[in-house]
Amino acid sequence: MTLFACALGLGTMNGKGEWLEVFYPQPHIRPDDQAVTELARVCGYDLKKGGNRVIQLHAEQRTALKTLSDTALARCGNSARPVVATFLATDAAPASVPEVYLKLHLLSHRLVKPHGLDLTGIFKILPNVAWTSKGAIDVAELAEACLAARLKGEALEVTSVDKFPRMTDYVVPAGVRVADAARVRLGAYLGAGTTVMQEGFVNYNAGTEGPNMVEGRISAGVFVGAGSDLGGGCSTMGTLSGGGSIVISVGKNCLIGANAGLGIPLGDDCTIESGLYLTAGSKVKVMSRDKVVKGTVKAAELSGKSGLVFRRNSQDGSIECLPNKGAIELNLDLHANN
Repeated sequence: MTLFACALGLGTMNGKGEWLEVFYPQPHIRPDDQAVTELARVCGYDLKKGGNRVIQLHAEQRTALKTLSDTALARCGNSARPVVATFLATDAAPASVPEVYLKLHLLSHRLVKPHGLDLTGIFKILPNVAWTSKGAIDVAELAEACLAARLKGEALEVTSVDKFPRMTDYVVPAGVRVADAARVRLGAYLGAGTTVMQEGFVNYNAGTEGPNMVEGRISAGVFVGAGSDLGGGCSTMGTLSGGGSIVISVGKNCLIGANAGLGIPLGDDCTIESGLYLTAGSKVKVMSRDKVVKGTVKAAELSGKSGLVFRRNSQDGSIECLPNKGAIELNLDLHANN
């Protein structure tokens, strides 16, 4: 049979033997090569029967890894950390931490785009973890770990306490620039030519087609088309908090101004002026190119339409929508992130 995805990973467990995280150096999507066949044989996974399985390798299997023809996989046989093989016959909702981490890796490795995977229920599966200079630590075990480090004359730095780690600790896609690694979560999809500045943020299952300039917030579930610029302090409304079931997206060559916001899908060549937060229920005056009012609609009725400018009338505060005279153009020299 053909697998949906599989990977061999090195993980971290807490004192109870529960998975905290898994690093997959080489995830595969719909694999059919010899290396995967060899890995399945070593792990005792029956490719004919299939099924989604997470297999923690015992000592004998880890030794057998060293015989694999794929060098990257064979090297995992020397690891002192727990080794796990995750086989996904189908893209079903994940049932374990290793399965969730495999799917997050698939996104950040650009093997699948946002909304291309079933991530149902992952918040209930992922544990809250202390991400430290010594790696992932169970929050309940953090105090003991800090004491042990101090007794050795060492300092244990806690960079965050969260369900998601930094993407760059696991994956650094080619052709991107990330000014502050803490602001891009594992599971983000960053297309080549993407620049995320210090105040930019990209959540999991969200991202950019590239090239893009990101100085604002890309919330979970939001995908931004090529050539678009998210100005400083701007925000996109995610489906997890306030967006309901609407999938927010930004088309190609759009500009969301500084401190602006978006709560509807935006087509190509659109502009939202600085400071304007456009939600689905916002009342918008639709105007012709010569500024004649054609009618008033809810912003939701303009979802996905291209070539529009949204602005706030400086005299009466109403939101106006006019045809866009020209799309933005990114400075590609800034986004040649070799």
